[in-house]
Amino acid sequence: MPAQKFATETRLGLVRRARRIDRILGETYPDAKAELDFTNPFECLVVTVLSAQTTDKRVNLASPALFAAYPTAKEMAAAPREHLEQLVGPLGFFRAKTDALLKLSAVLVEEYDGEVPSRLEQLVKLPGVGRKTANVVLGNAFGKPGITVDTHFGRLSRRFGWTTEKDPVKVEHEVGALFEKRDWTMLSHHVIWHGRRICHAQKPACGACPVAKLCPAYGEGPTDPVAAAKLVRTEGRN
Repeated sequence: MPAQKFATETRLGLVRRARRIDRILGETYPDAKAELDFTNPFECLVVTVLSAQTTDKRVNLASPALFAAYPTAKEMAAAPREHLEQLVGPLGFFRAKTDALLKLSAVLVEEYDGEVPSRLEQLVKLPGVGRKTANVVLGNAFGKPGITVDTHFGRLSRRFGWTTEKDPVKVEHEVGALFEKRDWTMLSHHVIWHGRRICHAQKPACGACPVAKLCPAYGEGPTDPVAAAKLVRTEGRN
């Protein structure tokens, strides 16, 4: 479907199309959720920090031993660096990630009595925590609306014509303006799941896409249903 079809789209038309895409993705992925494993805000924050430059699956394999040894910010802040490096070693960049966890835990203990703050402006001031990580924690650990602009969300937002921006903060604000705030967290899950399973960075499975008729980028990948079906993943790669 040619992108020209959307060239004269009004603002109202964009909002309606964006929300329809989200509804369809919600129906396509009814189980969409964070694919990192955690049981409380501290664990959510830690695994999200650790997920940088690696897959959620690898983090989920490493995190049980990490939290068994250091289940709280106080215990993690006092952890021997060498042991912490061993535990996060399989995730890559282990020295930088160990440093981030030690500094992060220390600040939580010193400034927040070991608890994870639940406000965006507080979270982004923590060592190693940017807006993406903060929004993951807000949405998934505290139930507060947040848009998580990872590589998948940014890529699909541009393909859908929701934004032309590449800066994650600008993407967050532009896309957020198209949706009700209460829908932001689930929107993030829907879009990220779709990006991991069908709308790949290379060779998106356009012929198997449930929102193909609503996408200006239709045709960037194979449109033949049989060829496209071979590209579909039943679960996220990362």
